[in-house]
Amino acid sequence: MEYKEDDYLQLSGIQHFLFCRRQWALIHIEQQWADNYRTADGMVMHKNVHNNNFRSARRDIITIRALRIHSSKLGISGECDAVEFHSDENGISLSKTEGLWKPYPVEYKRGSSKNGIYDKAQLCAQAMCLEEMLCCSINEGAIYYGETRRRESILFTEDLREKVYQACIEMHQLYEKGYTPKAKMKKGCNACSLKEICVPQLMSTQSVDDYIKESL
Repeated sequence: MEYKEDDYLQLSGIQHFLFCRRQWALIHIEQQWADNYRTADGMVMHKNVHNNNFRSARRDIITIRALRIHSSKLGISGECDAVEFHSDENGISLSKTEGLWKPYPVEYKRGSSKNGIYDKAQLCAQAMCLEEMLCCSINEGAIYYGETRRRESILFTEDLREKVYQACIEMHQLYEKGYTPKAKMKKGCNACSLKEICVPQLMSTQSVDDYIKESL
């Protein structure tokens, strides 16, 4: 199946979706948003990174920032924070550039490395878009974390790719239905900028039905 361009969803939404489906729906279906320190700090960081006039070239690496990407197979579009093209005899040719080059996407995050797959899946989705657009294969990329100021290399395994693919299918299904999942209180809720809009604590209280049964 291939999606039409008008049906593309935001690639960055994969990170929201895998972290919390309700958060994703509030942002991407209901168009609700609220900033906190984390989101504001992250926006400043990405504003500095997303300079689409920036292109640097060293002898063996060419770096392009704010590269627009899309995938008709996944039905998503967005921007890569940065894509490094490493000199590689098994790479692809670039316009007005000699040699062969291997794409290497780099995503910038304000915090530190996480146990979940949210950030990794977002980077993998970028790689899958680049593969489709450039007719190549990309096995690895990196996430730069601002808090630790270090890169973490990410391998794009078949398992990670499948999670991205399934997430895209679910995102499109929920978007078409216009359905916002119910809240489920969890540890990450306290740090979410949408906590006051989502009010997950209400879902953890006793239901009216249970209250009546208990009273009787």
